[in-house]
Amino acid sequence: MKGALLMTGEEYFTDMKRMLTGVKNVEKYNWLITDFDGDPGSAKLEELLLSPSGYCFLPGEELLKLVKRKFQWEWAMLTAFKPTVKLEEILRYELPKASNETFFDERVTMQHPFAEIELIAYDSSMFICIAKSYTQVKFFREKFPLSVDLHDYNVGM
Repeated sequence: MKGALLMTGEEYFTDMKRMLTGVKNVEKYNWLITDFDGDPGSAKLEELLLSPSGYCFLPGEELLKLVKRKFQWEWAMLTAFKPTVKLEEILRYELPKASNETFFDERVTMQHPFAEIELIAYDSSMFICIAKSYTQVKFFREKFPLSVDLHDYNVGM
């Protein structure tokens, strides 16, 4: 597991369209959005993101359409899954949370066992990318050169 933490160099960390430029092949995954807090700007988006079920599940193409509508993502957990993983399998586990403090543990881990990528909008003040793939985190760090290695940050290096 590798991770990157971005907490400097951006005007703000709530522009999900910009943050997704640091993710390779967004459209090739299905995305689970949980723990959303922000101002979606419309009743329809609010219904989608603040569903009573506690999650929103959509294909990558739909996520890309969603983030074209600029609005604040103060808190949010976006978890990418391979299309072969069914929603029923995903829901057998606890829903991932953006407010989870384990992001700052020495050992970088993901919350969901089937996740490929976890993106976290953290209190409008930082953005975290954790992935199974080293190349994915490397890509994120190249797009956001002021990001730091999450493990190094967590151990105080």
